[in-house]
Amino acid sequence: MSPRAKAHAHSGRHGARTGYTLAHAGRQFRLGPITFWIAVGSVTIMAGWSLATGTYFAFQDDVLTRLIARQADQQFAYEDRIAELRAQVDRIASRQLLDQEQFEQKLEQILRRQATLESRASALTAVPDPMPTGSINRSRPTPLADPAGGGSLKPSPISDTVIFTAPPDREARLESRVLPATATRVAAATKPAAGIEGTLARLQASLDRVESRQTATLNTLEESYDTKAKRMRGVLTDLGVDLNKSGPLPPATGGPFIPVKLAANAGAFERQLYRIHIARSQIDRLTRTLGTVPVRKPILGEIDLSSSFGVRSDPFGRGPAMHSGLDFRSSSGDPVRATANGKVETAGWNGGYGKMVEIDHGNGISTRYGHLSEIEVKLGQTVRTGQTIGRVGSTGRSTGPHLHYETRIDGDAVDPQKFLRAGIRLGNAL
Repeated sequence: MSPRAKAHAHSGRHGARTGYTLAHAGRQFRLGPITFWIAVGSVTIMAGWSLATGTYFAFQDDVLTRLIARQADQQFAYEDRIAELRAQVDRIASRQLLDQEQFEQKLEQILRRQATLESRASALTAVPDPMPTGSINRSRPTPLADPAGGGSLKPSPISDTVIFTAPPDREARLESRVLPATATRVAAATKPAAGIEGTLARLQASLDRVESRQTATLNTLEESYDTKAKRMRGVLTDLGVDLNKSGPLPPATGGPFIPVKLAANAGAFERQLYRIHIARSQIDRLTRTLGTVPVRKPILGEIDLSSSFGVRSDPFGRGPAMHSGLDFRSSSGDPVRATANGKVETAGWNGGYGKMVEIDHGNGISTRYGHLSEIEVKLGQTVRTGQTIGRVGSTGRSTGPHLHYETRIDGDAVDPQKFLRAGIRLGNAL
């Protein structure tokens, strides 16, 4: 080996330990280890960056396409979600609108029902309660002696048997006797509902209770009118009064005839109220008829009979005699009252009757009041039930102060006890 090559090899081994020498075009550059590796790293990084950049530009369209597709998918997902939320909002709004419409419909029904019940309440207010009829007093006045046997008496046209005839309108019974089913359902509820539905349910329950009370009031009214009419018809039938004859008309009445008609679409309430008005008009007619029937007592206080109707011993000792009336024991000067409405036919002295008043009540019925000490009415005068027509006395064929009272039908004397018993049966219905 030449000395120059040896020197170069020696310098190369020495440079490997101390750095790196680069030769180019006859020139040499010496680099330290750190600088060399920095250069190598920089070249490597630049090569990698160049490779990445080349790859990016080579595949740029694919990457952008994927990014755009991903963004589009995300946008579509958001739009679908927004559409779903809008659909839910629309459904909720539709449901609320439907609930509101249903609520308004139910509220409108409640308001209409309330208006109907208010009109029914006004109709019920216009119907007066019938007078309390009380219970039938089955006791008789102070024992009335039976007429003594013997002698021929004219039979009385009045029977002791009471015959009750059912009014014709009783055949049509009430459709509304049973309380509304809704009231039963509401009463069966144990837990009240909440919210608007609960409020509507409570309103319905309240209206059901009002309707139930109205139905009960109607039932009570109809039962009262029917009971009163039944009692009055029975008494009039028992007394032999012709129910086909109308009682006296009240004074100063008149007007065009407008028949009462029931609407074709009338409900149970209207039909029942119609029957009540018919029953009331019938009771008014029966009351007018009873006003002309002498079923009241001619004197005040308890009845104290000194002589009954029929055959008796003559008080002046002339043997058996026919007594055509009842003798009421009373004090001189006590008021004597008319036992029914009528017109004075006799007012003056009449033989053995002494001072006597006779009143014609119509339908062939008349009453006589004898042995009066004073007469307080005039011939032809119209008198009312309970009006004082005279005073108890002892005029005429009499042994002491008392009232001789007679009841006559078509001029024939009949037992006044039957009329007095009828008055007891009627009680407060008079």
